Amino acid sequence: MTKPENTKNNSYINREISWLQFNARVLQEAADETVPLIERLRFLGIFSNNLDEFFKVRYATVKRIVEAGKGGKSELGGIKAKELLEIITQIVIKQQSESVAILNTIDEKLKEENIYIIDETKIDDDQCEFIKQYFYKTISPALVTIILNDSVVLPNLKDSAAYLAVRMLMSGNNKQFALIEIPKSVDRFVELPKKGDKSYIIMVDDVLRYCLNDIFNIFDYKSISAHMIKITRDGELDFESDLSKSFIEKISDSVKSRQVGEPVRFVYDKTIHKETLRYLMSKMGIDDTDSIIPGGRYHNRRDYMGFPSLGRNDLLYDKIEALPIKGLSLQGSIFDAIAKKDYLLHAPYQTFSYLVKFLREAALDPKVRTIKITIYRLAEISHVASSLINAAINGKAVTVSIELRARFDEQANINYAQQMKDEGVNLIFGVAGLKVHSKMCVVEREEGKKLKRYGFISTGNFNESTAKIYTDYTLLTSNKKILKDVNKIFEFFETNYRIFTYKHLIVSPHYTQNSVFRLIDIEIENVKQGREGLIRLKMNSISSYPMIDKLYEASRAGVKIQMIVRGICCLIPGIKGMSENIEVISVVDKFLEHSRVYIFGSNEETKLYISSADWMTRNIENRVEVSCPIYDEDIKKEIIDTFNISWSDNVKARILNDSQENEYRINNKLKVRSQFATYDYYIKKLEN
Repeated sequence: MTKPENTKNNSYINREISWLQFNARVLQEAADETVPLIERLRFLGIFSNNLDEFFKVRYATVKRIVEAGKGGKSELGGIKAKELLEIITQIVIKQQSESVAILNTIDEKLKEENIYIIDETKIDDDQCEFIKQYFYKTISPALVTIILNDSVVLPNLKDSAAYLAVRMLMSGNNKQFALIEIPKSVDRFVELPKKGDKSYIIMVDDVLRYCLNDIFNIFDYKSISAHMIKITRDGELDFESDLSKSFIEKISDSVKSRQVGEPVRFVYDKTIHKETLRYLMSKMGIDDTDSIIPGGRYHNRRDYMGFPSLGRNDLLYDKIEALPIKGLSLQGSIFDAIAKKDYLLHAPYQTFSYLVKFLREAALDPKVRTIKITIYRLAEISHVASSLINAAINGKAVTVSIELRARFDEQANINYAQQMKDEGVNLIFGVAGLKVHSKMCVVEREEGKKLKRYGFISTGNFNESTAKIYTDYTLLTSNKKILKDVNKIFEFFETNYRIFTYKHLIVSPHYTQNSVFRLIDIEIENVKQGREGLIRLKMNSISSYPMIDKLYEASRAGVKIQMIVRGICCLIPGIKGMSENIEVISVVDKFLEHSRVYIFGSNEETKLYISSADWMTRNIENRVEVSCPIYDEDIKKEIIDTFNISWSDNVKARILNDSQENEYRINNKLKVRSQFATYDYYIKKLEN
């Protein structure tokens, strides 16, 4: 992988550059020959999809700083915004080049497996008939073709859509340009009829190239060529101040406007005719503050996330069967079980069905009076949403805090919000100035003459689809102290001019930083008293400078700090006099590491929290986040055990340090691939 330029100051790694190095770890998975072949293609798709979102959000933010005439050094870790844009572009060009080389290698490996991805020059007579029929029946009806000329203003090209830029050389050497939008409604990969044991795939892009004459036969051209381009636009939502519009309407309008936001990246096939490139850039208003990236023949490689399996299970990861949780039954009552003790659900190793069962039981139980839940990202077909609607139909008082600004899932949330509203669900659209990112639910059930609370708190979204591939912890509990605090947060949603106090939960934006600082100070004091000071942290990202500085302070005091950070890490570990007692690894593997865990101490007084919050400024200052203490000793041990398994990884763990080279952690110990070892851990728990 490409080593980035040294762009940090003495204390922090720039956030954007750290993120690009995370995406380099994803690219490493695509390059890893031990990863099944089709999975390698899908990692290429994830790499490309990540990059699209990075440009829509982070690159666009830095570009806004430049356009505002600001330097941005204090916000960007000591780098001027304009310099950072140049650095990002150079890193991305190198990574894109690497990704093309990886794709070519995978293509050759696929041939060894009798899988052939062919282009329009390799179509034989038998395939020709199939492709022509497929074009006329499936592709042509969905096609949008734009004829370009100097008197017509170029329509706004859609964000992240791929286009073929067509150049026709006419009689008299005149040129006619056109754009073909590659339809998203059609699968990018077309499976051609098999020949014996050989599978053939052609991309829609090449079907279009093969059928160019069918599209442009009304033009009397001498030659025709087509090259791919893609534009990425600023993904920030801009809200109108129109007081007559509801919040849903404003979000919906803003999502539509995103499609015509300012361009921030232009990617083109580097073999495109220079005249075509100049013409398009002038028509689109692309300038030198945009990231202009020469690429390969194909863009939108995010579509490789959906590369067909072709019935080749041998080229895919083995599917794991999500395990049951001892003591919980999908046939029995979840409420009866958690009335007796707390339970922990660790997805995807254990089945998410328990959460759906909890909500379905609440929807049907005549004793249940209220259900309150926060929703950030829902599955496309959500049993969670249908259970809540079912509960409202059954007369329960259902309150849903749904975050309509969950980036790139806004439209899906808007659609579900409308359905729930129509069925009588009480909707809360967050808190002014804050995103609601916490993951929690509380149910009130009438038992005798009292109301008893049941609920769950999670590190991840209540989403059946991501629960199959994201690692997350969910605590199912009837602990009245914890659930009293959860209920207070819902009161805060309704009356957010009041600042509540919480005895057990740590809640952003009011308490997270100070509460964590106090927990760190205890470990510092332990060292001063001659005892061990130990902090173990697992999260997606850390970029908050105050949080980093506090960890540096603990390191200088002699506290040992172990960190597992999947993504952005602006902290620099292992620097003498600053962070020599901090070690950081990142695990990128089959599943996406998503759980957040904070562990303070190493003895019977160990304090452990599961959390929705990463240690980023937005999570601490600009979001409603919840960190929940674990009081059950068996569950506490389970989380520490699984943390230690991840910490022991020497197969898929990379060392994060100031070199930013993503070196694999290799040692002579017994090989531990933590995600596989964690699954084995839960199998053994069931056996015991």
